[in-house]
Amino acid sequence: MTNAETPAIDWDRLGFDYIKTDLRYRAHWRNGAWHEEGLVADNTLHISEGSTALHYGQQCFEGLKAYRTEDGSINLFRPDQNALRMQRSCDRLLMPNVPTEMFIKACQAVVAANARFIPPYGTGGALYLRPFVIGVGDGIGVRTAPEFIFSIFCVPVGPYYRDGLKAQIFSVSDYDRAAPNGTGAAKVGGNYAASLLPGTQAKQAGFADCIYLDPRTRTRIEEVGTANFFAITKDGRFVTPHSASILPGITRLSLLHLAQAYIGMPAVETDVFIDRLDELQEAGACGTAAVITPIRAISHGEKVHVFQEGNEAGPVTQRLFDTLTGIQTGRVEAPEGWIVKV
Repeated sequence: MTNAETPAIDWDRLGFDYIKTDLRYRAHWRNGAWHEEGLVADNTLHISEGSTALHYGQQCFEGLKAYRTEDGSINLFRPDQNALRMQRSCDRLLMPNVPTEMFIKACQAVVAANARFIPPYGTGGALYLRPFVIGVGDGIGVRTAPEFIFSIFCVPVGPYYRDGLKAQIFSVSDYDRAAPNGTGAAKVGGNYAASLLPGTQAKQAGFADCIYLDPRTRTRIEEVGTANFFAITKDGRFVTPHSASILPGITRLSLLHLAQAYIGMPAVETDVFIDRLDELQEAGACGTAAVITPIRAISHGEKVHVFQEGNEAGPVTQRLFDTLTGIQTGRVEAPEGWIVKV
């Protein structure tokens, strides 16, 4: 099959699952420098059994999307921000940084090489990119790895909501997502491994996912499952929690700007207290995968706070979703530097 041929994918039924695409990018860190292998067909990594990524969690990753626009061109959404966040994660775990230019060019190369897997414009799908850095090489002691691999692969994914935005009910977890001075602000696998049990328990109880409170006082909302939290207050402000243990999401960062610049409301990072939910008129979770998940209600202990009846998104949440997805797919003019063409 050539790169020009359309893959046998039912775009209308596309979910969020692994699909092997044609090529992925690889680079190896040895002797103090990155050595680019470039695009490769093999989707299997061959690493030492002593790799620190396997034993001590020395790894980090990113997630971003490429979109097909109405004129047939391809948009990458804010890859520079993903590069910067990966650099911060690498710093936290004593791994070598991937330079921003190298990161963006690698993303562009992977998207171009797998362009036939990008869902058509209008389907709501996108090409999801997963860059990651892992510590590899022979070792056994608790110390930084002698070598590292930087790689990017991609998979086509469908829209998170096939019938439009649907508001969900979430429950407050008794578990902490991250320690107060831990790795919460880094996008590392250990944070997500720790979320598997509380997330599964919430879903088994009939909730969409769980909400994590701040680990020090357990009075403030921090994150929603694997996404960031935001809300619209009754006095017309866009608010999102501020904490050193919150992952600084790219979607969250973008919504802060869009709320102020495109919708005209004050937008702030601030404390959002779990016992003051009555100050909020809309709430949601935001992230690369779902973009925005409206929150219909939050269950906390014996109480359930309902933001709205029905499962439709609130008016401000809907406007934010339409504006953000419009920018990503070229329907709405983007702020300078937000879109990188492939």
